[in-house]
Amino acid sequence: MKTRTPQEVISYAKDSGAKILDMKFLDFPGTWQHFSVPISSLTEDVFEEGFGFDGSSIRGWKSINESDMIVVPDPNTAFMDTFTREPTLNLVGNIFDPITKERYSRDPRAIAIKAESYLRSTGIADQAYFGPEAEFFIFDDVRYDQKENAGYYYLDSDEGSWNSGREERPNLGYKPRYKEGYFPVPPTDSHHDLRSEMMLELMSIGLHVETQHHEVATAGQAEIDLKFDTLVTMADQLLIYKYVIRNVAHRHGKTVTFMPKPIFNDNGSGMHVHMSLWNGDKPLFAGNGYAGLSETALHYIGGVLKHAPALLAFSNPTTNSYRRLVPGFEAPVNLAYSQRNRSAAVRIPMYSHSPKAKRIEFRCPDPTCNPYLTFSALMMAGLDGIENRIDPGEPLDKNIYDLPPEEMASINKTPGTLGAALEALEADHEFLLKGDVFTEDVIHTWIGYKREREIAPMAQRPHPYEFFLYYDA
Repeated sequence: MKTRTPQEVISYAKDSGAKILDMKFLDFPGTWQHFSVPISSLTEDVFEEGFGFDGSSIRGWKSINESDMIVVPDPNTAFMDTFTREPTLNLVGNIFDPITKERYSRDPRAIAIKAESYLRSTGIADQAYFGPEAEFFIFDDVRYDQKENAGYYYLDSDEGSWNSGREERPNLGYKPRYKEGYFPVPPTDSHHDLRSEMMLELMSIGLHVETQHHEVATAGQAEIDLKFDTLVTMADQLLIYKYVIRNVAHRHGKTVTFMPKPIFNDNGSGMHVHMSLWNGDKPLFAGNGYAGLSETALHYIGGVLKHAPALLAFSNPTTNSYRRLVPGFEAPVNLAYSQRNRSAAVRIPMYSHSPKAKRIEFRCPDPTCNPYLTFSALMMAGLDGIENRIDPGEPLDKNIYDLPPEEMASINKTPGTLGAALEALEADHEFLLKGDVFTEDVIHTWIGYKREREIAPMAQRPHPYEFFLYYDA
C-alpha cells in the first residue's frame, strides 16, 4: 500500500474515475463494517473532520444514549475496489469521540496505533513486524440453522474426500485424502487457478504476496501468504485480504470460511504469526544464542509463553478455535519453543541464515482473530518479556510422541476452551495496560462480550452429537 497525503488521495480518486467513497472500519470482535457516500464528499476537510455515524449499532461499542461517533479516513489506506459495479474508492478509518475529539478506546485500530507508539517509547525498538499466514477453506455449499427443535450444519466441496463415491456423471476422482492435501498438483489441486486469481487481485491493489498453495486438509483448504509489514499496516492488510478472498470466491459461486475447525477429523485452519523487532535498519532478534537468536528474542519468547493463556483470548477468540487446538492435527498445543518442533507454540524458522530473516513464529492464532488486538497483545507480551528478562526455559526439540508421561506432564498446554482463555486474561492483563494501550474497559468489555454473546449461547443449546450419545440413556 502506498503512502499518500489527503490531496494525493483526492487526485488518485479522480484519476481512477471513482464515483463512490466507501468508508470501512472494524467492529470490536474484528469484522469490517462500511458505509458509502458520493465521491464529491471526499475533500481535504474529511481527513480532519471525518464522517458521523451511529456507534450504538456496532458490536461491543457505545450504548444508545451516547451513540454519535466519527470515523476519520486514513489516507494511507486508499485502494480502488475491484468488486463493485460502480468505481469505488475504499478508505479505512479511525474512530473518534465527537465531544472529546479523542480516539475511541474500543476502536481496535486505535489500540494498535497506541501499541506502536508505546513500542517507540520504550527505546527497545522502533518497529515491530508481523507476518500472518492465514489459512481458509473454499466450499461449494454451506447450510446451517438453529431453532428450538433443530440444529445442524452441512458443508460440501467437490474436492471433499467424502465425495469420492458420489455420482457426478462422471466422478473423475482426484479428491485430496484427509490430512493429505499439502502441495498436490492439479487436477487434485482443483483450486489452483482460483487461488492465483485471489493472489493477483491482492497484488493489483498493492499487497505483497509471497506464495499461494493448497493446505493439508481435504475440501479446498488453502493458504495465501503476505509479506511481513508493520503492526497497523499488516492488520489493515489482513482485513483487505479477507475481503478480497471472499469476494473472488463469491464471484465464482464458491464460499470461503476462516473458521478454525469447520470439518471434523481433519486439520483446522490456523494463522501462524511471524514476529520480529527492529531498530532502524538493525534486526534485534538475530544473535549467537539458541537457533541463532539474540537474548532480546529469547526474552521476547519468554514473555509470549508466560502470557500465552491470556493471549489466546484474543488470538483464538471463538469457541470453535479450541476444536482446532487439540493433539493429532498439527495444532500447537504445547507452550514451549523449538527450532523444528511444529507442535510447540513458538517455532524459530531456520530457512535462512540472514540476520534480517531472523524471527519467531507464534503458531497458536487462527484467522478469526481481530488482528489489531492480537498483534498488539503479542507485542506487549514480548516487550514484557524483554523488560523483565523472562527466561523461556529449555527448548522442546525432542519428538513429543517419544516423551515419557512424566516429562509430557511437565509441559504447559494451551487452554482447552475459550472460557479458560478468558479466565486467564481476567487474571493476567497488567502487561497489556502499559502505555494505556489496552484499558480495563477494553479488557472487561471483551471478556463480557465473549461470555455473554458466544459462550453462554453455545452452552444453552443441545449439540447434535449429544443425541447420538444420550438419546436412549
